Amino acid sequence: MAKNYNKFNFHKHTFCVFKEVNAEVVKNLQPSHKSSSGSTYYFTEAGVYRVSNHWGRAANCRWRLESDHKNVNQSTKAGYANWTDFYPNNEQENLFYIEVDEQTREVSFQHKNNPKYDGKAQLRNASETAKVIRTLNEVLTTDNWAKYLNFEDLDALRSEVIHQLITTNTSFIEIKRKFTN
Repeated sequence: MAKNYNKFNFHKHTFCVFKEVNAEVVKNLQPSHKSSSGSTYYFTEAGVYRVSNHWGRAANCRWRLESDHKNVNQSTKAGYANWTDFYPNNEQENLFYIEVDEQTREVSFQHKNNPKYDGKAQLRNASETAKVIRTLNEVLTTDNWAKYLNFEDLDALRSEVIHQLITTNTSFIEIKRKFTN
């Protein structure tokens, strides 16, 4: 059973994906809390608005802002999350899975308690997740990794490698070894 986070403990060891909202939505709200790093929080019955210029890893939390804009850490943005969107976070447990959009070449990670998790992607701890994300970005954005491999269609190879990296614990070296003959 998922821990019930609320305005008293949502900030302690949690993972959350906030959805970007127009900053005007908090214009008439009274701030509930202002952190020492300058983020402002507005608590509601259903969730929390956060206005901040830094997203990602914050203290012992991993809070990402889902936005249509790039470089969300270079300007102040407002985000909203329901209290039910906060999941437990720690560095040791296998809590995270990776998603890849091959069309946009974007890689992100999600928490296993996310209702969208289908059980197919491999769960990893934070450190292993970060390593696989770096590898996936290499596979998505460069061709050098395939230099000595045998293949006919680079896009098909790329898709297969991405699938293997997401759904198995097989190392990148082992995956590439399958294509050397």
